[in-house]
Amino acid sequence: MKSHSITRRSFVKTSALAVGAIAFPFVSRTNVLGANSKLNIAAIGVGGKGAVDIQCCATENIVALCDVDQARGAETFEKYPGAKRFKDFRVMFEEIEDEFDAVIISTPDHSHAQPALLAVNAGKHLYVQKPLTHTVYEARILTNMAKAKRVVTQMGNQGHCHPDTRRLVELIQAGVLGDVDEVHVWTDRPIWPQGVHAPVDYEPIPETLDWNLWLGPASLRPYSKEYVPFNWRGFWSFGTGSIGDMGCHNMDLAFWSLKLKDPTSVKVLEQDGLTVDSPAKSSVTRWEFPKIRWEIPEPGKRGSVKLTWYDGGRKPDPKLVKRDDLPPNGCIMVGDDDTLFVPMYWGAGEFLSGATMADFKDVERTLPRFPGADKDTDYAHHQEWIQAVKGNGDAMSNFDFSGPMTEAVLLGNVAMRAGEKIRWDAKMMRITNERTANRYLQTDYRKGFEPPLI
Repeated sequence: MKSHSITRRSFVKTSALAVGAIAFPFVSRTNVLGANSKLNIAAIGVGGKGAVDIQCCATENIVALCDVDQARGAETFEKYPGAKRFKDFRVMFEEIEDEFDAVIISTPDHSHAQPALLAVNAGKHLYVQKPLTHTVYEARILTNMAKAKRVVTQMGNQGHCHPDTRRLVELIQAGVLGDVDEVHVWTDRPIWPQGVHAPVDYEPIPETLDWNLWLGPASLRPYSKEYVPFNWRGFWSFGTGSIGDMGCHNMDLAFWSLKLKDPTSVKVLEQDGLTVDSPAKSSVTRWEFPKIRWEIPEPGKRGSVKLTWYDGGRKPDPKLVKRDDLPPNGCIMVGDDDTLFVPMYWGAGEFLSGATMADFKDVERTLPRFPGADKDTDYAHHQEWIQAVKGNGDAMSNFDFSGPMTEAVLLGNVAMRAGEKIRWDAKMMRITNERTANRYLQTDYRKGFEPPLI
């Protein structure tokens, strides 16, 4: 299996592969199944969230299951006794690549890129948990590769499928808020340790866990229960902290409705507890997005936007929505005609003017609704992807959307580690002022775990 490290040269090459398709994200697909066919699906990471992802796709044929922890994957293995079992996804691809059409990836963040690129290179349709990748470079390359291979993709930010979210996107794009130039988004994460140092105690590796495979592309180190199975999110080597974990949920409405992409700068305004091994315990981060014009699907424009993110218990001023306090998670979008307050990760919102969504019944519905998404958003989000593979509609959080969003979100972590405001050249994919911060755009890969490139 030939593998290469991701370099600036390979980024330029892979970007060029997709440039002809960028303006038309849903024009063509490869290997689209018939509407009455069943997908043959392989899943990588089958415990925890992976088990939920697989269950949401159980309408199809689950033909292969891969997990480095046989105990954590045991329940899923038992539930699908006909599926072939693997510990190493590389072996799975080598031995039975022709036996599956699509892949679900629900591994820790640092282990997304290699199996995702293996799947895309093999022409497999792909569902990947959020954030799409561990690094900014990986997000760009995976997005471009998926475009070039014309596979059907979806990222696991299931709120994207909620009918209230889609209605709000329609209303905002129709101008009910006026010009929006200020967005505030917050979360109660982390709910795992952050602002910590890597553990130094040696512990015995559980017999059911292949620690070498769990580490994957990360450098070798002793096993610690402080990493597995949940707290890896708070370490740079494996996770992306609060911003990576929840940004693709809580920022989704703003990115979608305002067509946010390619920030010009990112700055951490406040932070507490950052270490060399771990993101800050709490932070406030601001992205600046330039004004843009577009022609597809219809001509439009918007002004510049400042998006401010709060985590670790920090929140925006509740007076923005005339309240004494704010819930643990939410989004506020401030326009010159009205302000929208969404008091959760996604779903229905409140207008500061007192208007209701029913007041805008004359605003045209332009986005599809997946049946039952209001009752089971997670299931609907997966099924939307499955139906898109079968040629029935589009997967709306495809990598054309979720890749650039992941890229922008993860720049928040780059700014945190840089300790300074970073200025971003999206076209050349580099930080132009604090140039030493460019090292945080990518990572080093352990030999044998390098993401493959075409």
